[in-house]
Amino acid sequence: MNEVKKTAIFGLVAIVMVALAFVFSPRKITPEAFADQGQPFFPDFTDPNKATTLEVVDFDESTGEAHPFKVTFKNGKWTIPSHYDYPADGKDRLAKTAAGVIGIKKDEFRSDNVSDHEALGVIDPMDQSASLKGRGQRVTIKGENDQVLADLIIGKPVEGRDGFRYVRLPDQNRVYASKIDLDISTKFDDWIDRDLLHLTKDNIERVELKDYSIDEQTYSIRNRDDLIMTKADNNKWTANRLSSGQKLDSAKVDSLLKAITEVQIVGVRPKPEGLSATLKETGDKKQITEEDVRSLQSKGFYFSRQGQLLSNDGELQVGGSDGVVYTLRFGEVVYGSGLAVTAGTPDSASDSDRGKEAENRYLFITTDFDPSYIGKEPPKPTDMKFQGKPDSTRTDQDRKNQDLYSKHSRWQVRVDAGKKTARELSDRFADWYYVISADSYNKIHKERTQLLAKK
Repeated sequence: MNEVKKTAIFGLVAIVMVALAFVFSPRKITPEAFADQGQPFFPDFTDPNKATTLEVVDFDESTGEAHPFKVTFKNGKWTIPSHYDYPADGKDRLAKTAAGVIGIKKDEFRSDNVSDHEALGVIDPMDQSASLKGRGQRVTIKGENDQVLADLIIGKPVEGRDGFRYVRLPDQNRVYASKIDLDISTKFDDWIDRDLLHLTKDNIERVELKDYSIDEQTYSIRNRDDLIMTKADNNKWTANRLSSGQKLDSAKVDSLLKAITEVQIVGVRPKPEGLSATLKETGDKKQITEEDVRSLQSKGFYFSRQGQLLSNDGELQVGGSDGVVYTLRFGEVVYGSGLAVTAGTPDSASDSDRGKEAENRYLFITTDFDPSYIGKEPPKPTDMKFQGKPDSTRTDQDRKNQDLYSKHSRWQVRVDAGKKTARELSDRFADWYYVISADSYNKIHKERTQLLAKK
């Protein structure tokens, strides 16, 4: 190689090295970089109540997958699209989140170099070409007509600065350290009404544990036991078919009642439209189709030859003083974790992993009204002539009729309220198969021997 070629090669290498140094070396921070310091990220977004949609995207480095979550206001109600538009209890939570985003400011400028994004954890989790490490959480808030009110990427905590996180806008390279006070959850159960049954322990008057299973070939019932527990006037609980040396264990009964009122769902699946319409008290009854039957059977629920709805792991009936009777039917086991449980996505556990996964359970809930819990209907007055009469002119019969009318009215108010509650709950439960955790299932699915003690 002659000297001219050597000189040319050395010159070319020098040019490349200078170019690389220019690209990767820390840039000099100019005074202009601090011009917007202290300003809000979204100066036009000032009213948190204008937020109608929250989209959050997390990234799991272990799987290399982005996990989006969304809550939106649709058709007059808050819903969770990823979970079949299940109703969300999200208005107040979203407004609080929006207010927190409004308060985020560009407190301290840190970098505008793309090469720093991974270390600061502000890579867009939806970026298909970037590194799998250093991805942040992208938070997008929209208003009416999908107008973007706020869109930012929240990165790693700032070392030595409590409550500060690295933040950048998705379409900008500049990164700031910002004070953030946000509680953004992407958990399904954080965005729903956790009080599934709306039932209080003191309201429970009767509990029936129907212990049976279904022969899936013949649909015949294998009855094992039927434990009926009732609350007496002294608030003591008694049970059917107790031997002379047995009694109910009050602590265990109390624990069961508490568990019933605290049943919380971990996932949902939609019921077929025809089945839902039949369960609702709207009068819009539809014929149960073969598809409906297959849907039921896949979740562990069956119709007997007499048309009775049964489940393959028994059921629990709970009657309250308001006349509302809940029936909780226990279906098939649900394996998996994450979205496989909460929404039934295809990433459910394989057979080889089932022993390692939580054994959740399908739950089918219905409600009815039984006036016997409220008491026998009081007699009505023989006539209503007492109405409009001054007290001074009322006869003894008028006063008696007034008393009868008052007692019957109070009874009727309770009956009407109970019917209304049962109807509302029935409509609420009609659309969904629920999934409850193994822990919740074990607390409410009891056998007789688990609730008894020796005298």
